[in-house]
Amino acid sequence: MKHSVEEIELKNGARGLLIDIPNASVMTTRVHFRGGMRYAKNPKVYEIAHVVEHLSFGANAAYKNERDYESEFTKNGAYHNAWTSDFSVCYETECADFEWDRILDLKRVAITSPKFNEEELKSEKGNVRAELTGYMNDYSRLLWPRLQKAIGENVPDLKERLGTLQNIELKDIREHYRRTHTAKNMRFIIAGQVKKRKKDIVKMLESWDLKAGERFDAPVDELHSSPAILIRRKDANNLTFGFSLVTPRHLTDAESMAMGALNHILNGTMGSRIFGEARRRGLVYGMGSGLSHSINYSSWDFDGEVNEDSAEPLFELIQREMVKVINGEIEDSEIEAAKSYALGRYQMGAQTVSQIADSYAEDYFLIGAVNNYDNIPNIINKIDKATIVELAREFAASGIHAFVTVGSCEKALINSLEDRLKF
Repeated sequence: MKHSVEEIELKNGARGLLIDIPNASVMTTRVHFRGGMRYAKNPKVYEIAHVVEHLSFGANAAYKNERDYESEFTKNGAYHNAWTSDFSVCYETECADFEWDRILDLKRVAITSPKFNEEELKSEKGNVRAELTGYMNDYSRLLWPRLQKAIGENVPDLKERLGTLQNIELKDIREHYRRTHTAKNMRFIIAGQVKKRKKDIVKMLESWDLKAGERFDAPVDELHSSPAILIRRKDANNLTFGFSLVTPRHLTDAESMAMGALNHILNGTMGSRIFGEARRRGLVYGMGSGLSHSINYSSWDFDGEVNEDSAEPLFELIQREMVKVINGEIEDSEIEAAKSYALGRYQMGAQTVSQIADSYAEDYFLIGAVNNYDNIPNIINKIDKATIVELAREFAASGIHAFVTVGSCEKALINSLEDRLKF
């Protein structure tokens, strides 16, 4: 879908993107605050941002409870959600074009005038507890916070996060909300038929009753490597693993695209070097790799599940193919195939208003960058072997890595697998 992007700054200090998509039948909105769990006033209430998010569509100045607000919000099919991460809390809505102003105003009501109360706090603490307890049974979700902690991020693991819920009181909720939900700490993306409504949208956003506040800086951690970690689960019938190689900087768009091509070569399809070969040999049903970004670093992540008796040959395969890449053993045909795949995914990635908004959201909310979507094909076409190999070597030589496994095996097996991750 054709679109144009404009960044604006409101009089109150909030900043955001207006993405005009002519003839769009829906409007989607993302409102973001740098106010996730890492911004809790005290580690003892670490999970507070998550609880604030759960309370975000509860009682407010116009509606006495969540049920009444939800009924009004969704009566014409509109959708809303919210999510929280270490750094962020984000509120999302999507609605039919004909009711964009009604929904944007309902979003204002929820974000600017919550009426936190003890009854809803008790309920939502229970819901968050149930959510996190469920994650304890999802081995992939269990291992990644432990890996973050292993490389030096100042974050608790899931069990520790659960333990902080009992410390959260209503006064803490109100304090966290007042400190983080401010105009200068707010970023937004609105996508749809916005050009013809720009003045109205700006007027509505500038009417939001938020204190000026400040845009918070990102916490900076001292990153380091960690010995292999086994999270023992007696009932685990296989090994769920994750390992990361970290470079202490945020990669450029071109570098991220190059790493995307490499991940495709290694794990993208049934014809890939690691995943495809592992499937051919019956070693693993599913595994993958990808690039993730924090504000201050980039992480090359691998994960999957493998039976104990297949673990050694799988990690031998991983080691062999990683060493080949680091030695520059990549065929031009592989790179061209990865570029062709990326171009196809690019064409498929702008079919909906929500997809277009999402394509800008990560970099804009994370580091304030406004990507040129139309330039992506040029970036893809310029991917070359030299860049791929240089980046692979940078990650491998960074000295920041960790390997975490969930399973019922002996630690000696995990240590043996870790030896295969020395590239």
